[in-house]
Amino acid sequence: MNSPDSRAVRPDASLERFSGRLLRWLSGAILFVVLLCPAPRLFAQAMDYQRPVEAAPNEQSIGGGYVTPEVQRPLPRAQWREITDVALLAVAMAVCAWLVLARRSRRWLVVLAIGCLLYFGLYREGCVCPIGAIQNVVLALADSRYVVSYLTIAIFLLPLTVAVLFGRVFCGGVCPLGAIQELVLLKPVQVPRRLDKALGWLKWVYLALAVWFAAQPAEGRDFIICRFDPFVGFFRFTGPLYMLLIGGGFLVLGLFVGRAYCRYLCPYGALLSLVSRLAWRGVTVTPDKELDCGLCEEACPYGAIEGLRAVEASCLACARCYRHCPRQHVLDRPDTPDTGAVKAPQQSS
Repeated sequence: MNSPDSRAVRPDASLERFSGRLLRWLSGAILFVVLLCPAPRLFAQAMDYQRPVEAAPNEQSIGGGYVTPEVQRPLPRAQWREITDVALLAVAMAVCAWLVLARRSRRWLVVLAIGCLLYFGLYREGCVCPIGAIQNVVLALADSRYVVSYLTIAIFLLPLTVAVLFGRVFCGGVCPLGAIQELVLLKPVQVPRRLDKALGWLKWVYLALAVWFAAQPAEGRDFIICRFDPFVGFFRFTGPLYMLLIGGGFLVLGLFVGRAYCRYLCPYGALLSLVSRLAWRGVTVTPDKELDCGLCEEACPYGAIEGLRAVEASCLACARCYRHCPRQHVLDRPDTPDTGAVKAPQQSS
């Protein structure tokens, strides 16, 4: 017989709600262990560190044709400039959350993403980076001789804190690595669901490797996230040829596969996917009524919509689905007649 309402409650709905709540609590427990338990030690080591650039050895004083290695760029900045960077990061995420959740504006979100790409990416050369800060925090926890500044801790924790409140808005319009991929996506194709989920485990492997290498003794230590950042070469207009080729490959792939690095390799994205499950308020595809037309699922290039609802752990807060929602168009154009909810075709049971 035909179901009279496509939104009727399924027999296993209560079980799904219970499992969802259980997953939220488990995610919260893991987050507490990972971030809060080591916090006293981490903050005990934190200190405001500043060394005037003019006091550091330079190429002229060293002599012998010495050239400053590229890994030492950019040069240290005054503390007030670093504080400004952290403040701008916080403001940008607040604006992104407002644009995505309140204004529901894809157009202005793109403007914000371009601005963050220009500032955090090109001007700051990718150095206001929560992704790379993973390694600094891990090293500070593993080696008591290593000192990490309060500003580095703030850069690491801010996007995670915002994700607990509003989901992955850092990914949506603030992260320059995400912005550069978002802007090149021209003809997205859907990655098969099973393949998408399988590839998604790679970022957890990458995160584990980054933690392992950062926690090693000095002779074996390596910051692989920074060394193999595929886009930092474009931000600094320099770098090894092989990394420029890898970054170019990601951008070419990004023409068709939405944000391949963010979805499958970003180690910070793994942490954000975990804490965003606890989001107080996340992305809702429809503004005021739940529709079951399925247009949003077809429009999402990131595989972040399942069961016609945004998945908090996977949703990158890009606002693309808004542009394909019939209900959104009704609210955007008050003169458009409201014909009610659009429902999927009825299925026989």
